[in-house]
Amino acid sequence: MALLRERIVSQLGIDDAFAFVADFANAARWDPGVASSVRLDEGPVRVGSRYRLGVRMGGRVTPMEYEITQFDPPSRVVLTGRGSGVTAVDAISFQATPGGTQVDYLADIRLGGAMRLVAPFAGGVFRRIAENARSGMQRALDELAGAGARGATPAG
Repeated sequence: MALLRERIVSQLGIDDAFAFVADFANAARWDPGVASSVRLDEGPVRVGSRYRLGVRMGGRVTPMEYEITQFDPPSRVVLTGRGSGVTAVDAISFQATPGGTQVDYLADIRLGGAMRLVAPFAGGVFRRIAENARSGMQRALDELAGAGARGATPAG
């Protein structure tokens, strides 16, 4: 098991930050560990929305499917993911700040099956993945904040 916590602060407003991050179809735009991200259903993002991600693991891309299990705009979204020997629960909280939004990201990653054998050695790898995702999210939200200041919208 790996429990990863990250925090970023962006100038992007809370509604736009939530809309962008909660829609995991955007995950490949901010997480370098995600090679591809596609929404599997239609309509507004909500509890039950599903996504297929291609996640980079050990030099290859492994499919994972995520589903939104909690959706409280604009303050919290929880997604549960499953893939080859991996389950993940990503809880993402948003708080308005005077200058934008604070995002707190908590990922609980559990390895099962044969993957359990590498779990004791995976801490450093997961830490780097989390740091890269944090940096990517920071960059993407800051770019959207700058685009919004120029009149563009943060749509995915």
